[in-house]
Amino acid sequence: MAEEPVEYTLEGKVAVIRLDDGKANALSHVMLDAIHAAFDRAQEDAAGAVALVGRPGRFSAGFDLSVMSQGPDAVTALVAKGAGLALRIFDWPTPVVLGITGHALAMGAVLCLSADERIGSEGAYKLGLNEVAIKMTLPDFALVLADDRLSRRHLSRATAGAEIYAPQGAVDAGYLDRVVPDGEADGAARARAAELADALHGGSHARTKRALRARATERLRAAVDGFSGL
Repeated sequence: MAEEPVEYTLEGKVAVIRLDDGKANALSHVMLDAIHAAFDRAQEDAAGAVALVGRPGRFSAGFDLSVMSQGPDAVTALVAKGAGLALRIFDWPTPVVLGITGHALAMGAVLCLSADERIGSEGAYKLGLNEVAIKMTLPDFALVLADDRLSRRHLSRATAGAEIYAPQGAVDAGYLDRVVPDGEADGAARARAAELADALHGGSHARTKRALRARATERLRAAVDGFSGL
């Protein structure tokens, strides 16, 4: 693992949160705590937008498998923490733009469903909810986000069917909003976040987004609060 799995910088009005554990950006307790801490800093800095980006070739392959093999209690604690992060991003008052630099699977794909805009690099990588294919049931919080953000044409295939997508297919499905040339997702996400921070009135954006997402946020919060295990 890299010494610090999450790097935080403030670029003008944009809080840039970069995930890099030197490997697959697995969502361990350490990684999730560091992401939450970075969002705390974004709030303290009154950032006008957040750009959350991965390392080259990897956004996140999902939860840390070393924890997921430690038994039900360990799994429940980790997944609950990830669910809390998804809710936090979905309900964040300023725009959250993801730079999808590579594989985004399982909980990595859930984070794609949580953010406002998702910009992916071209490349031979995979995005999707593969839980059903690996003998896991999708938790309710993931299903709420999938129902709200995925194309109706893809919803069943992407969840119950565990379909995995290449970047262009992920745009059609609803995991991504657009694809940029290989290697440009990081810069494109930061540029888009800066554009939104300059263009939008913070309070008006927050009120409108929360009104738009009110029903989904209520369902998501109930699913997160009620999560008791997979």
